[in-house]
Amino acid sequence: MSSQFHEIRFPFPVALGARGGPQRRTEIVTLVSGREERNAPWAHSRRRWNAAPGIRTRDDVELLLAFFEARHGQLYGFRFRDPLDHASGSVVTPADQPLGSGDGVTTSFQLIKRYADSAGSYDRPIRKPVAGSICIAADAAELTGDTDFTIDPETGEVSLATPPAPGVALTAGFEFDVPVRFDTDRLDISLDAFEAGEISDLPIIEIRA
Repeated sequence: MSSQFHEIRFPFPVALGARGGPQRRTEIVTLVSGREERNAPWAHSRRRWNAAPGIRTRDDVELLLAFFEARHGQLYGFRFRDPLDHASGSVVTPADQPLGSGDGVTTSFQLIKRYADSAGSYDRPIRKPVAGSICIAADAAELTGDTDFTIDPETGEVSLATPPAPGVALTAGFEFDVPVRFDTDRLDISLDAFEAGEISDLPIIEIRA
């Protein structure tokens, strides 16, 4: 991630009321016959939220105002905890997500979260894991952090102390944030009562690696 990123999390009490989710880009061409040709130019989805619904009190407004100014509007990115989707599973275990397979040489692996059903799947790169939440297993045997592996919390890259033997299945469990930025350089704030604040719109967009 570039230097224009602050490793700080958006205030979670405000994020808890955010509305949004993943966005895809699909190009659709309708042929003369009426049939469609569909193409996906984006390899990965991009998430957007509107955090304005999470603003409920004057304290929320003041907290957000300080956070927005410290990020210089859209200039600096930050971490965002998706209220709905922020962990490898409902209860984090080292068997939650695939990490890779040993080949006797490779020691670096990228955290992913797999979304799948019987018809298809999507592997989402996880770039901002939460430090202290990561657990790794090799063939179902849990590894020891800082001894058997280390994790870069800014990129989501796992480095193993020794390369796993060929065919060894690596899995991982973790919590994670999303790298985002504000999608506006302006806040429109109203204070309707002494303890009630409101912001009409607060768009936040995921930053691509």
